[in-house]
Amino acid sequence: MKSGYAIGIDGGGSGCRVAVGAANGKIVGTGTSGAANFTSDPDGTTDHILAALRTAADNSGMPFDALLNMPTHLGLAGIMTDADAQNLASRLPFKSCRVSDDQVTSAIGALGNRNGVLVAVGTGSFVAIKRGKTLRTVGGWGLQLGDQASGAWLGRNALQRCALVADGVATTSPLITELLARFDNNAGQMITFAGIATPAEYAKLAPLIFAAAENDDSHALSLISEGAAYLALCLDSAEPAEGDIVCMAGGLGALYAPWLGAAHQARMAEPLGTALDGAVRLAWSIVDAD
Repeated sequence: MKSGYAIGIDGGGSGCRVAVGAANGKIVGTGTSGAANFTSDPDGTTDHILAALRTAADNSGMPFDALLNMPTHLGLAGIMTDADAQNLASRLPFKSCRVSDDQVTSAIGALGNRNGVLVAVGTGSFVAIKRGKTLRTVGGWGLQLGDQASGAWLGRNALQRCALVADGVATTSPLITELLARFDNNAGQMITFAGIATPAEYAKLAPLIFAAAENDDSHALSLISEGAAYLALCLDSAEPAEGDIVCMAGGLGALYAPWLGAAHQARMAEPLGTALDGAVRLAWSIVDAD
């Protein structure tokens, strides 16, 4: 039986989260801090990890130095290469730690020991396919190259349709009318927004699109159908075996579920946990490997 404690760390643009887990599965201390995307801000990411860790130490009633000796797994946005992982690990004072991107921790958190597919759709999107100890991912390329079906993708594509309608080459709909009104029906305002908008800002439009689809808005239905077709393509490419499950996660995962085919819906199961849960689980795997 395992003894002692292990630490999981999850980081991304929305913040950094730390959990200290005991061998019995209980979380004995947590901490949060600022954004932790290694690509966009390596120094800030390091500082925020340590700040969240100090809070977790205080909440657990254990000395900060004691946490540094615990096996630790970090799953962070912006870890694109092995060199990135090694760079971050070298910046941190842990005695034993591993670093991965947050797709890995999300998949392990959701699927646990189960075989299947995680469909993660929020501001961005990716699909993770797990069988045994083998894990591969599809997507996660970012808005410039991919993130199909994501909130950011939906928002950007909806504004592209607004431009077509404004030019008179596409028919309008209540959704398009509402979106154009947000920019005072001014092309310059919409162009200015598009020039500086972050994926998160585009993604704020996604709830409007799903709400419009419920009212049979033609553009909303078309956008969501296209997003769902991409997700179905990813699921089909996974070639699911008997017993494989499908977990839908992220802010839009559950909203897309009814748009997928009956065969995929029949496999759906609730995620076991979050990316932070996955990081804790992977930290314990360090103990198993020793």
